[in-house]
Amino acid sequence: MARNRKRPGRVRTERNNRREALKLSTMAPEDYNVRTDEAMSITCPDCRTWRRIMGTYNLKIREHCISDKVAEGQKHERCPGSNQVVIVDIDVRRWQARQNRLLRDAMPQDNRRADQQFYKPIPAAAPPVARIKAEDTLKSTRDAYFAHRDGCRKCVRSQHCQDGVTLARRYVSAIQTEPARRAARKQLDRQEQRAARKRSTPTAREAQWAAHEQTNNRCTARTPGAVSEYRGPDLPTLPSNPIAHDRRQTDLGRQYVARRPTTA
Repeated sequence: MARNRKRPGRVRTERNNRREALKLSTMAPEDYNVRTDEAMSITCPDCRTWRRIMGTYNLKIREHCISDKVAEGQKHERCPGSNQVVIVDIDVRRWQARQNRLLRDAMPQDNRRADQQFYKPIPAAAPPVARIKAEDTLKSTRDAYFAHRDGCRKCVRSQHCQDGVTLARRYVSAIQTEPARRAARKQLDRQEQRAARKRSTPTAREAQWAAHEQTNNRCTARTPGAVSEYRGPDLPTLPSNPIAHDRRQTDLGRQYVARRPTTA
């Protein structure tokens, strides 16, 4: 069974085109390919087509035709550039690095990819409950202690593991300090209620009004002896026409007497 392996092309003849050897240093860097992992190729200087470079030590351009349509019936005409001797007188690594950089720069920005891959770091494992620093309340320490007891195989009856001992100590400390914590919480609530009542007392309101120099609703100082603004303008106490007023009062008195019933 034949193995599918890549072998360099063989030079089947020792003849050449009797021209001076072609040096790669005299050609444009994009007119040849001498990558180590690919087959070497070059642009023929006569027909300007890409051709294989055959051989291992004695490098030559593979023999080829001027026209690529020989299979269609055209005449076979050998290109003068066939069997041209090629000399690799350049630094292949430097040439390859420059070509890679040019290809990367010419590539669209969406298709570019960094040479070095950066992976997201794996998040660190969460610390055990016994090492978490938080406010120790009676409920939190109790829940943490019993949750550890239910899932730990080493904590049996009065025996505890290292984390179980830490959680048990926190639970006992929370039980001992719970009365003092409740008393402090009640004291703080009483202080807040006292401050709220003090803010709502009339004395505090008067102080607030005095700070803004507001003594009445009109925010102006009242002159002594003046009539309050809530009474309205001063009204006259005597009628404008006394004679007509007396006549009207006499008529009203007669009407009242006529309406009064007579008694025997």
